[in-house]
Amino acid sequence: MTGWLWTAVMLQMAMGAFDTLYHHEGTERLAWRASQRTELMLHGVRNLLYAVLFMALGWLEPRGGWAVALIALLGVELVITLWDFVEEDRSRHLPATERVTHTLLTLNYGVILAMLVPLLLGWAGEPTALPRADHGWLSWTCLVAAVGVVVSGLRDLAAARRAPRLVEADPASLASVLLDRHTILVTGGTGFVGRRLVAALAAAGHEVIVLTRGPAKAALPAPVRVIASLDAIDDRHPIDAIVNLAGEPISDSPWTLRKRRKILRSRLGVTRAVMRLAARLERKPEVIVSGSAIGIYGLRDATPLSEADGGTPCFSQRLCAAWEAAARNMIPTGIRLVTLRTGLVLAAEGGMLARMLTPFEFGLGGRFGSGRQGMSWIHRDDMVRLIVHAITTPSLAGPVNATAPAPVSNAAFTAALGRALHRPAILPVPAAPLRLALGDFAEELLLSGQFVVPHAALDSGFCFAYPTIDAAFDRIVGNTPPSSPLAGQATSLGAAPGLPIAA
Repeated sequence: MTGWLWTAVMLQMAMGAFDTLYHHEGTERLAWRASQRTELMLHGVRNLLYAVLFMALGWLEPRGGWAVALIALLGVELVITLWDFVEEDRSRHLPATERVTHTLLTLNYGVILAMLVPLLLGWAGEPTALPRADHGWLSWTCLVAAVGVVVSGLRDLAAARRAPRLVEADPASLASVLLDRHTILVTGGTGFVGRRLVAALAAAGHEVIVLTRGPAKAALPAPVRVIASLDAIDDRHPIDAIVNLAGEPISDSPWTLRKRRKILRSRLGVTRAVMRLAARLERKPEVIVSGSAIGIYGLRDATPLSEADGGTPCFSQRLCAAWEAAARNMIPTGIRLVTLRTGLVLAAEGGMLARMLTPFEFGLGGRFGSGRQGMSWIHRDDMVRLIVHAITTPSLAGPVNATAPAPVSNAAFTAALGRALHRPAILPVPAAPLRLALGDFAEELLLSGQFVVPHAALDSGFCFAYPTIDAAFDRIVGNTPPSSPLAGQATSLGAAPGLPIAA
């Protein structure tokens, strides 16, 4: 084999590793998307074929029938790649970097074929044999690459088998308690929670208007109306409820001064604009559900916290306090205001959990720091149902903790995730490197926390479909089918003896 052929093979390995780690595992998280079952199967089979190719090129010189078999394998790999292109375009929107990477991989594979096939055809004319070859470090690189694609291929095939169990509950069922037909404005409707809420409302037959900065890229289900400015809503347009979820993501690190200002301004700006809209509408909405977060309680110990508790000073506390004040001080008279203090929202598609699934699936997960910090969480479907419940419950007003009734410590949280994935969770992430690298972001979101209990939601009669962390994780990873939207037993704190705070 020539030096140019080896260069092309090494380049193919490097680009393939980048595509798998950065796109498939990182930004796209294909293994946790129920819609990508066929693509995962194609990736799995192709990776196993690549393992055979890398071993053959690195350690063998196939002659006769073996050379013909390797040519056939190259042909099958080409067919699978073309099939994969069609499947990707059919089932998902590829980011620009992935399209460029795939184009380069295809062109480079063409170069490999142009140099390798003539060599194999020459070997095919010789007696069938499989002599060993040794190309030094190149052979060992091929071995490492072969092991890597075998692991990746088997993982993709296992993920494809799991994909049907990841199908979410019918979105319409999440909004089943909202009777008649309502017109609802949602800001932040293309976000992690907002997109699921919009899907639920639209599937249940309601008129949904979504405010987003990029209407052309929203990709929301018809007949949702997408607008880029609240000025597009006429004063006479009837709106029954407004759900205000918009804001710069807080979970992106690091928290530079510019980032903090952007987080604060985005929340205050949209909230004030929503209140101005409500004031000018001829028919006022009955309720505004405005976002907040449990960060308003600051950094706390293991004491259970309710909506009546105050907060200790930190950036997230000041942010949430200002966010709630903007809504409370500008709410037009006669409109009911619910401020949702959201905890850690759990689903495979986004949020902190999406970043944890891959390392934990490979047995590389563990607690953050001491593991004693509180993690007050909620399953995303329960979050959507709680928003709908807030719209339909006239007695519910003021702060509402959007968290499940059984908050847990970080150690219990990571142990539960390991159990759901049938993997150990024994590799802790030390606190010092996190503090050094991420500063206040690590301190407030990773190494500290709160044990928050949803008094207001439970007292208003809301039932959680996923009241415990084990129930939530088992659903998210596909161990159990979707729960009934009316599942859950607690209607008040006194009726929930089986839901203690887990340490």
